[in-house]
Amino acid sequence: MGINRMKEATSKGESLFIPFITAGDPTADVTVDIALTLQEAGASILELGIPYSDPLADGPTIQAASKRALSKGMTLERALHLVPKMRERGLTIPVVIFTYYNPLLQYGEERFTAQAEELGIDGILVPDLPFEESEELSALCARHQLSLISLVAPTSKQRIIKIAEKAQGFLYCVSSLGVTGARSQLDPRVYDFLKTVREASHVPIAVGFGISSNDQVQVMKEHADGVVVGSALVSTIGSLQEKLTKEETKEEALGQIKTFVSSLISS
Repeated sequence: MGINRMKEATSKGESLFIPFITAGDPTADVTVDIALTLQEAGASILELGIPYSDPLADGPTIQAASKRALSKGMTLERALHLVPKMRERGLTIPVVIFTYYNPLLQYGEERFTAQAEELGIDGILVPDLPFEESEELSALCARHQLSLISLVAPTSKQRIIKIAEKAQGFLYCVSSLGVTGARSQLDPRVYDFLKTVREASHVPIAVGFGISSNDQVQVMKEHADGVVVGSALVSTIGSLQEKLTKEETKEEALGQIKTFVSSLISS
């Protein structure tokens, strides 16, 4: 089911909107509400981040969200079990688990991939697992109908082509070197990089790391098949956490998240 759901989502010919949220921020139940709100707002695929105490690629915004989620007791296993709750409430888009390698290793790769298939998860993205060392996980993902999503950064052309040739689901193009975080401007060199990736890739390419305005989204539509929005969305969720955790203001806060997303992705 996972690979089919991913293929369906990425073959519509529409620009992909891939939001990233942190599981358990501000609470487990609200994470489910936010996922459904994002689907309503036009999300094509959901990236569900597993909070981790040593997130190498994450900037301060996502680190703060991880800290909040960890303080509420969120774990990899609990995060995985949020997905069937989302599915029960009507989530139909693919869900990609974004986790660092250490929690995955502690959990067990075989156990994770088997459970992910069972729980209605469609893919996994491991930012600190080098492409050259991903063969074993890739084979397990194939066995369990999961897409192993690759990250590709502006490095050597030869390496970009190698990663693009093996890409599954969609290819996550890192718009800049460094950690995640909303940026007012993107590095102009990103366009040549995306051209190289597009020429080599047989799956859609999505750009992330720093996409935080409607102008950036519109520009990226000309150079890629979609955008990943993380820090700007996580920051919005962080600013609304008090409203999101109170029953009387939760719907209003979810509406504000929807409005924010619409302002970001509307043409």
